[in-house]
Amino acid sequence: MNLKSAITYVGGIAVGHAQDEDALTGCTVILCRTGAMAGVDIRGGAPGTRETDLLDPVNLVEKVHAVLLAGGSAYGLDAASGVMRYLEENNVGYSMGSVKVPIVPAAILYDLGLGRADIRPDAAMGYRAAASASSAAPAEGNVGAGTGASVGKIRGMEYAMKAGIGTASMDIHGLTIGAIVAVNAMGDVVDPSNGVKIAGLRSGTTLEWMKNNRTGSGLRSNTTIGVIATNAKLTKAQATKVAQMAQDGLAQSIRPAHTLFDGDTVFTLAIGDVEADVTTVGAFAAEVMAQAIVRAARMAGPAGGLPGLKND
Repeated sequence: MNLKSAITYVGGIAVGHAQDEDALTGCTVILCRTGAMAGVDIRGGAPGTRETDLLDPVNLVEKVHAVLLAGGSAYGLDAASGVMRYLEENNVGYSMGSVKVPIVPAAILYDLGLGRADIRPDAAMGYRAAASASSAAPAEGNVGAGTGASVGKIRGMEYAMKAGIGTASMDIHGLTIGAIVAVNAMGDVVDPSNGVKIAGLRSGTTLEWMKNNRTGSGLRSNTTIGVIATNAKLTKAQATKVAQMAQDGLAQSIRPAHTLFDGDTVFTLAIGDVEADVTTVGAFAAEVMAQAIVRAARMAGPAGGLPGLKND
């Protein structure tokens, strides 16, 4: 992975991971210390989030200072407190009299069924992830929020495959768009160019199973969560629109996506002054998100008894 293929290719973005490799859980922090205009789109039916209401374009707060992606199901939201503590210690946040208040939206995925359910991302882990954040190309695969991620779970974990975290970016005549995503879908990851399954259910495809069976056994342990970053100059409403369009990247590369049992959530961070058409930003945000999802599958190694595509 080189910088030009990572979300950190967007200036002002830093990424840090922290994980417990024995418990198979972790978190990832995307920092924007100077603040970024932000939006969010929640498309899945079972989300777990924090501080997403304030991203509604009708509400007051416009800029955020970090986004947390975490495992641990609802317990993992606790890691955002550690990110806030790190930012406060480093004088990052809104000035409110004598105190700085960092804004840290968060989203979680369910990974409690793969490793140890009694160990989850907490404030200490969130602090470590934030403290490790770097503008270098971040690690991919079984790290951070992707440590316990898996795909293809409609028949239960015994038929699933390991997935993880992936990143991608592109530059279009000075407009830079990057994505980072933790892939923990109920469905399969497919190559958007030909629809061929890359990772997922080990006995056929999820859609084939759904066509021939009335129900499944692994429906409640999912969710794909990610962030789009761009150097485009966007309003809060425009950032929200880009997050909505970026969800098309999930639909292109995960089948099925946005199910009742996935909490699929995408954030947008706009941290630049490049004048750009919002439709263009959104269209290529979907493309970059799809690329990052494929990377998340290809870079995941075996863990927790599940096979992964990366075996070195």
